[in-house]
Amino acid sequence: MVYSVFEPPERGGSAADHVERFAFVRDGFSFTAFLFGPIWLLWHRLWLALLGYVGVIAVLAAGMHLVGASYAIRGLVGFLVALLVGFEGSSLRHWTLTRRGWRDRGIVVGEDLETAERRFFAAWVSAVQAAPVPLPRVRMPTSNDVVGLFPEPGANR
Repeated sequence: MVYSVFEPPERGGSAADHVERFAFVRDGFSFTAFLFGPIWLLWHRLWLALLGYVGVIAVLAAGMHLVGASYAIRGLVGFLVALLVGFEGSSLRHWTLTRRGWRDRGIVVGEDLETAERRFFAAWVSAVQAAPVPLPRVRMPTSNDVVGLFPEPGANR
């Protein structure tokens, strides 16, 4: 499974002081978000997403009532909205955490959450212990540099 790792905003002190607050968000379809959409949104404190969900459901219900849609169509629309929440649940969590000031610290792969946490923190601790090395600057091509398949700028194709 693939997890995105988010570091919470610092409340004073270093990042090592709040490692227990790191959030690991599993990427992919969320079956619980599909089955229990509004409860799942409440559980993860996705207030704006819940507000949007309720608004979309209300507009769709009113629209289907005005059109006189059958119960089968109403059920299909409800199923499709639940499916959308299941597929986009992790994206909603990413968006909410980023909006709240959490920093995306990358991704980690693990068989389960515990394995992913171990891998991430093992790599994180070794990176923190190593002296920070500045990244080399990358030279951007100028207008005379060749980019692509042609040997010189403006050559015949």
